[in-house]
Amino acid sequence: MSKETEIPPLVRGPEDHDVRHQIVAAATEHFSHYGYEKTTVSDLARAIGFSKAYIYKFFASKQSIGEAICQTCLRGIEEQIEAAIASTDSPPEQLRRMFRVAVEASVELFNQDRKLYEIAAAAAAEGWPTAVAYEARVRAHLQKIVEQGRVAGDFERKTPLDEASHAIYLVMRPYLSPLLLRQSLQYSEEAPARLSSLILRSLSP
Repeated sequence: MSKETEIPPLVRGPEDHDVRHQIVAAATEHFSHYGYEKTTVSDLARAIGFSKAYIYKFFASKQSIGEAICQTCLRGIEEQIEAAIASTDSPPEQLRRMFRVAVEASVELFNQDRKLYEIAAAAAAEGWPTAVAYEARVRAHLQKIVEQGRVAGDFERKTPLDEASHAIYLVMRPYLSPLLLRQSLQYSEEAPARLSSLILRSLSP
């Protein structure tokens, strides 16, 4: 994994410690009910029956707890993206499916658990390492699709690879970023197909 996509340690001590799982579970429940901003570490401590000091043995801050939850949410979306890409060998179809699935998974999270979605939006707005790494990995997926499409003869080769993949990401970003998707929801059903077609026409050799 490149330095761009590495995530600094979010936790302290053994990553598989049962107490950490209890803290994250309690935080997920509280954030779902009351929101990230309104929940304090003291609230979580009372819910689990621990002291704040004990929680801080496992997490450096409330944000680090939020990042652990955010990382799980974003990883769930990314796993669906990876499955969509792996479901076909055709680069143009990979791009179409990646765009469609990424939007569907993001909208599903937004609709199912609005307060947890707000954590992902806050992470994107504040540049949390989890959100930065997620965006970098999505861009890497896109670049790989474009690169493979060029090898297969599906895409033009004149535009520098990084320039082409970054431009595609900028077109998709309003529907891929948790922060921006809220402003693009009204177009989320039609955008993947229409924008994918536009992108693929621009990539034609």
